[in-house]
Amino acid sequence: MFTSRQIKHSRLLLRHARKYLRYKHDKLSDVDREQIVSEMQTLREALRSKDRQNIHTAAETLDKTLHKLTPVTWESHWRENCEVILVAIVIAVGIRSYFVQPFKIPTGSMQPTLNGIIAHPSNEPAPNILRQIVEFVLLGRNYINVVSQQDNQISKVEPRRVLFFVTWSRIMCDRPVTTSRSNLLTCIRDVILNGCYFTDNEINVYCPPDQLSGDFSVFPGRHVHPDEVIARGAINTGDQVFVDKCSYNFVKPSHGDVFVFRTNDIMGIPADPVAGPPFYIKRLAGLPGDQLRIDSPYLFINGSVPQAFGFQRVMGMKDGYRGYGAKGLLSDPTKTFTVPSNAYFALGDNSYNSSDSRYWGPLPEQNVVGRGLFVYWPFLPHWGLIR
Repeated sequence: MFTSRQIKHSRLLLRHARKYLRYKHDKLSDVDREQIVSEMQTLREALRSKDRQNIHTAAETLDKTLHKLTPVTWESHWRENCEVILVAIVIAVGIRSYFVQPFKIPTGSMQPTLNGIIAHPSNEPAPNILRQIVEFVLLGRNYINVVSQQDNQISKVEPRRVLFFVTWSRIMCDRPVTTSRSNLLTCIRDVILNGCYFTDNEINVYCPPDQLSGDFSVFPGRHVHPDEVIARGAINTGDQVFVDKCSYNFVKPSHGDVFVFRTNDIMGIPADPVAGPPFYIKRLAGLPGDQLRIDSPYLFINGSVPQAFGFQRVMGMKDGYRGYGAKGLLSDPTKTFTVPSNAYFALGDNSYNSSDSRYWGPLPEQNVVGRGLFVYWPFLPHWGLIR
């Protein structure tokens, strides 16, 4: 770390010159090859003598020779940039496939441990743009303000995915939704100011359909009048987490892990027509052979109340936790359910509002993707390691 920049640059130049000689050995003439070898030796001697002027002169001479033999062209710039981009893509795909994968919490089944998408309807106007930016960075919050421009009727509300990660809603109406022709600049302005934009017979809103219907009463058949507010308020995006896909290759899942799994071959969970079967995130409550029962608010595993932090927090019924609800396969407090071999039993921390193994049964072992590791965004309130 105490080596001067000039010496570091010269050593790097020598390394590149050696590589160049190896790569171009059969194409260089004897004269060019001897010239490069001679100038490399001169630079080495200058480095040993630690004479700054000699080092600068020898490095500049060698650099000019290499540039003369390999002139830089616009094609080489494009080639190098494409190579860098390709390598970055390969590395990113490799990391995502085998080590760490980003995942967005879509629902509130793990609240308050992890937040899903939360809507906050309001009649108040959105705050100023500076506050909106701060809230978006810290809370993942965006504001929508959808106002009908003319008399119309909603015919359909369907999801629209952008980059397979961001979910919008397409509100389809019986008649054109705007009296003026929309262009790109108008759409961009509407998205920034109101979280929506109008095109033909559609209103595209930055809010998933479930929140639009459940929190803003936007549903097929609703009649809207000119200047009527269709949906107004704030939307908090779900926590976005990194999933550790590597450790379960070496260590088996254990009680209390927050883990992600695919819902392939699980009855009662419909597949998305675009993205396929959804991913779920829950807390692992049952391993193969475990006997489970719920006597609200307590969960019993093999006859005992589990002591893992995650379970204790849910059963403590504080800070938003409500304990475990006796429902579905665990609806009878006097009976146990045995987890079959090669399967796991998953429970949501928001037990009374969670679709989990109590309803659709244990999930196959091969469906497990990995362990929830870290909330990387938004920065409040759950940023950090997942427990």
